[in-house]
Amino acid sequence: MKVLANDGISKSGIEALEQGGFEVLTTTVAQEQLVKYINKHQIDVLLVRSASEVRKDIIDGCTSLKIIGRGGVGMDNIDVEYARSKGIHVINTPAASSQSVAELVFAHLFGCVRFLHDSNRNMPLDGDSQFKSLKKNYAKGVELRGKTLGIIGFGRIGKEVAKIALGIGMKVIASDKFVGKANIKVEFYNGQFINVEIETEPMKDILKHADFITLHVPAQADYVIGKKQLDMMKDGAGIINAARGGVIDEVALIKALESGKIAFAGLDTFEEEPTPAVQVLMNSKVSLTPHIGAATNEAQDRIGTELASQIISLLKTENV
Repeated sequence: MKVLANDGISKSGIEALEQGGFEVLTTTVAQEQLVKYINKHQIDVLLVRSASEVRKDIIDGCTSLKIIGRGGVGMDNIDVEYARSKGIHVINTPAASSQSVAELVFAHLFGCVRFLHDSNRNMPLDGDSQFKSLKKNYAKGVELRGKTLGIIGFGRIGKEVAKIALGIGMKVIASDKFVGKANIKVEFYNGQFINVEIETEPMKDILKHADFITLHVPAQADYVIGKKQLDMMKDGAGIINAARGGVIDEVALIKALESGKIAFAGLDTFEEEPTPAVQVLMNSKVSLTPHIGAATNEAQDRIGTELASQIISLLKTENV
């Protein structure tokens, strides 16, 4: 049986699949050539991340497909229900990258409160000639300890974010339509831990009281954060989006940054990927990463081995 990992897969994932008797192809096939390639090579399993889409045309055009796998959490690039209606298994790895995304949130937060995203742009240009003025420009940073972090979307990733926030002494408040409360276990190196119970609140309260907002929600038709929500936030608050592009109205966000209502934004995902708006890319108050939330070696290893485990279970054990 053949697996096409069209957007790549970790070495550990390949090894696990090969040990399970699968042939793994890692050729990156262009979107418009996928149907032809899958049929030519009689692919049983198609694995994607965020680059490839698996829509009705591929599902209908590739009769050999038994499993479609997404290396990551969201599956908005796959027509999931349609595939399942055709008897194709659709799998993902919801827990594998949570910690990596959570750490990226704090990479943006730590960088933004001390202006690292902007100083790293300007020090190479003017550090040798404008050192004193740059020092003055970046001398009004703030600490995260003691501040309030508002988490919108309190699923696996939101809870991992809460663990880090609690660990560095932040106050954590959260909002989620489907989670009433959650017990957050913060573990320490010597076996000690603390449990903190967090009850979710209405989003309007989170916006009103948080010093920083971080989003962990799925892609959806409407903005989660638009002008109305930005206006509700504290003056000088910061916002991080490492969830999905399109959950923040970027036009409204840039206006809020330019007016000073919002102090900074950290963006890993964008409305227009892979060509984010120039106004977003060039704004000095925005910390930027190119959708790399799950792109750590550890997360990719977990994703690869978890996908392999599910595939082997479905196709070998159940003889699909």
